[in-house]
Amino acid sequence: MNKVLFKQVIPFIVLAIVAIAALFVPLHADFDAGKYNAADIAWILVATALVFLMTPGLAFFYGGMVHRKNVLSTMIKSIVSAGIISVLWVTVGFSLAFGESIHGLIGNPLTFLFFQGVNSGPAWSLAPTIPLTLFALFQLMFAIITPGLVVGAVAERIRFTSYILFIVLFAIFVYSPLAHWTWHPDGILFKMGVLDFAGGTVVHISAGMAALAGALVLKRRKVHQDHQEIPPANIPYVLIGTGLLWFGWFGFNAGSALGANSLAVSAFATTNIAAGAAGLSWMFFDVLMGKKPSVLGFCIGAVVGLVAITPGAGFVAIPHSIFIGVAAAIISNLAVMWKSKTSLDDTLDVFPCHGVGGIVGMLLTGVFATKTVNAAGADGLFYGNAAFFLTQLKGVLIVATFSFVVSFLIFKLINVIQPIRVTSEEEEEGLDASQHNEKYSQGTLIVSSTGLEMENSPLA
Repeated sequence: MNKVLFKQVIPFIVLAIVAIAALFVPLHADFDAGKYNAADIAWILVATALVFLMTPGLAFFYGGMVHRKNVLSTMIKSIVSAGIISVLWVTVGFSLAFGESIHGLIGNPLTFLFFQGVNSGPAWSLAPTIPLTLFALFQLMFAIITPGLVVGAVAERIRFTSYILFIVLFAIFVYSPLAHWTWHPDGILFKMGVLDFAGGTVVHISAGMAALAGALVLKRRKVHQDHQEIPPANIPYVLIGTGLLWFGWFGFNAGSALGANSLAVSAFATTNIAAGAAGLSWMFFDVLMGKKPSVLGFCIGAVVGLVAITPGAGFVAIPHSIFIGVAAAIISNLAVMWKSKTSLDDTLDVFPCHGVGGIVGMLLTGVFATKTVNAAGADGLFYGNAAFFLTQLKGVLIVATFSFVVSFLIFKLINVIQPIRVTSEEEEEGLDASQHNEKYSQGTLIVSSTGLEMENSPLA
């Protein structure tokens, strides 16, 4: 079997082995189902679905901003994560993130191998009112969207099969350890006192630093080297994606209260207000810089606000979420302006928006967190507790360094296994055609004597 044929066969063989192995997993009855709270179950089921909705939302958000010849290839890279991570999470991912702790660094991969014991074991210690299976599914949605965020930095030049391999390696060696460190009671960051309500470190800083690593390894696109302006393929897609992300983020943050309670309400409110304030902040700051208020500006700003409020959504007061949104948007906007003057080709500004936004959110959580909102949290610098701010700062430095170094090594390893970047000819042709043999066609509305028709419509 030659090398090319082997690479074509191995993904299917791996999936087939997993599918067959799953047939032999022993089954057990549910564990004391009567002790759970029906309202909490109902809310976390809804929150889980809302977080999943963020993945197609991200696909629209990114897909609308790239060149029209790369729309489909960009969107599928977000969506395919749902398939890969779902299978990986059941087999070993949940065990690595939330299994029995090994020195606070990683979970024992055998704890919940193939979800053994998930439906029959006791509830998660920090979510005692919902079944462990539901907690695992809620966390699965976070694991799905995180590698999808990295797509924006490496769009328009990464080989699809290489990105598939990246998702697997990132989930095992970056996401799962960080989730364990941050959200497992025995995790090293948890024990340090680092607070991350819904994924400022685990999701956004990790994805942002991986994006930076990916952009450095893949180097610049030809259009970036030639300083060509790339018109967004479909700005209405960006609007749709922003709406879906904003809507889904209520499950992301408010669901992280892990119950239908007042903390979920507070997190819901801070999430919405930070997003709105950040969207306005980005747009008005652009005007201040002599630009016109843009659709893209508000959309990007709103997402940055959602990123920044994520770590503190259940720890900061509602009024303070306005400041967090405004400050994060300005800082990320400046980071985008700085990046545009460098040779860094982060296609859709994932590092300045998610990486920097997550860092700002974590640090401002260290400033504005208050036990008045969440007694299980801490008082921040604004309330005289400088020690907690320093704890958040240490957490940010640890996560950012770990995410960047390991992600950089993953990209380098993949490049050894096979070329991670498409050829110059494939890049020129567009990844929709060269990687998928498909083409994005934006229909044009025309009027004929028989009524309205769609020309060049993918639905025609």
